[in-house]
Amino acid sequence: MRTHWLGGTMVLLAFAATMGDARQAQPAPQPAPAPTVAAAPGANPLLRETQALFDGYVASGKMPGVVGAFGVGDAPPQFVSAGRISDDPGAPLAGPDSLWRIYSMTKPVTGMAAMLLVEDGRIGLDDPLSKYIPAFANMRVLTSPDTSLDSVPAKKPILIRHLLTHSAGLGYSINAKGPLLQEYERRGIVPAQVNAQMEAKARTARPTTLAEFANRVAAVPLIAEPGTKWHYSIGLDVLGAVIEQASGMPFDRFVQTRLLGPLNMRSTYWSVPASEVGRLSTNYVFVGDVRAPTDRAATSVYLKPPSFPYGGAGLVSSARDYDRFLHMLANGGTLDGRRVMKAETVALAMSNLLPPGVTFGGLGDGTGGVMSARMGFGAGGSVYLENAPGGVPSKGTFGWGGAAGTIAWVDPVRKMRGTVMVQYFPDDKWPVRRNVSAALARDMQRLTAR
Repeated sequence: MRTHWLGGTMVLLAFAATMGDARQAQPAPQPAPAPTVAAAPGANPLLRETQALFDGYVASGKMPGVVGAFGVGDAPPQFVSAGRISDDPGAPLAGPDSLWRIYSMTKPVTGMAAMLLVEDGRIGLDDPLSKYIPAFANMRVLTSPDTSLDSVPAKKPILIRHLLTHSAGLGYSINAKGPLLQEYERRGIVPAQVNAQMEAKARTARPTTLAEFANRVAAVPLIAEPGTKWHYSIGLDVLGAVIEQASGMPFDRFVQTRLLGPLNMRSTYWSVPASEVGRLSTNYVFVGDVRAPTDRAATSVYLKPPSFPYGGAGLVSSARDYDRFLHMLANGGTLDGRRVMKAETVALAMSNLLPPGVTFGGLGDGTGGVMSARMGFGAGGSVYLENAPGGVPSKGTFGWGGAAGTIAWVDPVRKMRGTVMVQYFPDDKWPVRRNVSAALARDMQRLTAR
C-alpha cells in the first residue's frame, strides 16, 4: 500500500503548482512579532523532504505554519504540518484540524452545489439566468470597461454555465478598474471578508441578502458579451442566489444539507463558532518581506455571520475537511460508502464547461504561472484538457485555490487529491506550489530507490 500511495501521489503532487487564486487588496501592515518555530508532534517521516520544506518555511519566518493533506484512492490521507497557527507565543500547533480562510476554494464547493441541482433537474446548464433572477433579463455591456460606464444592450443572455465558468461577462472588485470599480463599491458588490475594520466599512453599502446582492449586480453593465470571454468574476456568488431560488432553501443551508453534512465536514463554516476560535489561524499580509497580522483569530471577522453567505469566497475549513470534499470528487461522488453525487454529475462538473470558442488562459502566478498544457474550466475550478509534458499534471485534473495561499486539486483518473493550507496575502508571495511538487518528487525518488 505504501508504494502504491506514493507512486500515485507523486504524480498528483507535481500538480500542486497549478492551483491558486487572485490576490486581494490589502490594508497597510504593522510590524509583526518574530515567528515561534515549532516541530509538530508526529511529523511525517514518510514524506521527509516535504516535511523538511514545511519546517524550513517556518524556521525562516516565511509563514507561522502550514499543513498539507495528500491522498489516493480510499487510503487515509497523509498529513504534513509544521509551525503554529499564528505568530503569537504559545499559539496552537498547525495540524489537520486547524481552521483556515479558504477564500476562493469556496468556489468549487458552490459549483458542486449547483451541479446537484442540475442532477435533480431543477437547473439546466444552458438555462438563462433570468429564469431564476428576472433582473438579469435585459443586460447591457460596457463599451470601455476600464474607463467608462457607457454601455450597449447585450446580444446574448447570461446562462448558468457562464456563472460556473467565469464567462458571464461579470466583473470582480479585485480586478475591476476606474468607474466600474467605483460602481461596485458604491452598490456594495464586495462579497468577501478581510478583517473587522474593512468589514465595518463594507457593510455600510453591502446588501444583507443574496437576492438583493444579485439584483444589484444585474443593475451594473457587463465587461463583455455573455459567453465570449473568460474573466474572473463574482459569478459563483450570483450562483448562490440561483441555488436559493431553485432549491427553495437558503444557500448556506442547501450546501450544509447536500454537501457538508453528508461528507461529515464538521470543521467547515461560514462563520466560526466561538467554541472553535482556538483552532482558527491568524491571517497575515506581506508588504515586501514584512509579514503583519491582518485578521487575528481572537477578533476575526469570521467569528460573526457574514452579510450573506459568499459563494465565491466565504468558507473557513480544515485540511482534513477539505480532503473529504476532494476525496468524494476523486471517488466519483461517493465517500465512506455513501453516495453524495452521481458519478455522471461529478464527471460533468470536472469537465470543460466553457462555451464554444472561449478559452481559459490561467490567472497569473495564482494558478502556477505559465501553463504547461491546455486548460479549460469546470464547475468553479480549472481543468486540464490534455496531459502536460511528462504526464504531470494529467488530463482531467481539476482544482482551484484561495487568495490567502490555500491550494486544492483532484485527479479523477488516478483518484488522487491534495490540499495545502497556509494563511497570508498575497497568495503568490512564496513559490509554495513549485516547492511542494519538487519536494514530493524527491521523496518519491528516495523511496523508489530502496
